[in-house]
Amino acid sequence: MNSNDGAAGSETAPKRRKGIRIALHWQILIGIALGAVYGIFLPHCTQYIEWLGDLFLNALNMIVIPLIASSIFIGVAGMAGGNLGRVLGKTLSYYLLTTLTAVIIGLALVSVIRPGVGRDVVLTGNAESIATQDVHMIDQLTGIVPSNVFAAMADGNILPIIFFMVLLGIFSTKLDKKHYTVLLDFFTAVYELIMKVTMAIIKLTPIGIFSVMACMIGKQAGDPDALIGIVKGLGLFVLTVWAGCLIHGGLVLPGTVWALARINPYKHMRRVSTPMLTAFTTCSSNATLPLSIRYSQACGVSEKLAGLTLSLGSTVNMNGTALFECVSALFIAQLYGIDLTIGQQITVVLTSLMAAVGSAGIPMAGIVMMAIVFNAVGLPMEGVGIILAVQQICEMPRTCLNVYGDLCGAVIVARSEGDRITV
Repeated sequence: MNSNDGAAGSETAPKRRKGIRIALHWQILIGIALGAVYGIFLPHCTQYIEWLGDLFLNALNMIVIPLIASSIFIGVAGMAGGNLGRVLGKTLSYYLLTTLTAVIIGLALVSVIRPGVGRDVVLTGNAESIATQDVHMIDQLTGIVPSNVFAAMADGNILPIIFFMVLLGIFSTKLDKKHYTVLLDFFTAVYELIMKVTMAIIKLTPIGIFSVMACMIGKQAGDPDALIGIVKGLGLFVLTVWAGCLIHGGLVLPGTVWALARINPYKHMRRVSTPMLTAFTTCSSNATLPLSIRYSQACGVSEKLAGLTLSLGSTVNMNGTALFECVSALFIAQLYGIDLTIGQQITVVLTSLMAAVGSAGIPMAGIVMMAIVFNAVGLPMEGVGIILAVQQICEMPRTCLNVYGDLCGAVIVARSEGDRITV
């Protein structure tokens, strides 16, 4: 039934009294607020509701792999031999430009605010296990090609899955029309099925967010002395990270959307507020991916472009993570009284950029990849332990920025390809 049919039907059908309906993003905000109150005043009771958050996150993560696999295949197979190269070129260029801009903003802020100068910060985390992990950029690059794609799926290693599905999509066009059509219809059916499941999970978002926020706050509220110590010692560092995320997400990305897509960026931000709030609370770009695709399509992004750009973006477009890596490196340098040369600062910028892309599929990715950035300019590894104290506080805005950057990229690429964006 099209929209006109629906409108006509509503004229003849008897009018029914509608109850008060609260928009989903307002429901999520209420869930965040109630969760914070619960965590502050009942920190020892969070164990009774933790399962709700675990159930919600498990449900989202459950559909990520089939969603990425099907959406990537549909997008690539539908464009292979045509505008695929152009779309990928636009997408990756946007990701590179915005991520580099985020790193430069972080560099500028940490140089002006100087959060590490004159601070007395005690080592609060154990960095030994992180610092000694054998993480190399070359290993991350070679890991893009999976030796066992099913193992990559089982481990949730997204980048090899994307690579494999891109190959399948490209070479599916080399098959005869009958087999190509069968494959395309199969993955389209899988995609449509997963989106039906996604719509059901979306209805549970406020409850899941309530539990996640309550447990997160409850862990901190249960140790007020430790929380006060962190705020005193690392408050300015946290402020710098948050300020960088707000500037990039509140000014730079909206300005880019207006300049390249010619739409009202703040109306678009309001339309995609649900995945942004979910990312802020869950601190997971992958878990938010189903919501990002759904709400991008609601803005007018085509099914193929939404699946391709957002699936790719959830792995390689890390504006917030790159900004965080840069700010952390310069903060630790200031804290230890290490003067980084211009060349070393440029190294921090470039390494943060690469580390953000290469962090996919690694436990505590942002912290682990920070060791690469620190090693690049000779910073002490124990500094990683200091950052651990505020890892969670900083992860919330940077994950939200990661997701918002993907959402902006989707509408920009879609508009350039002729999609009618409605915000």
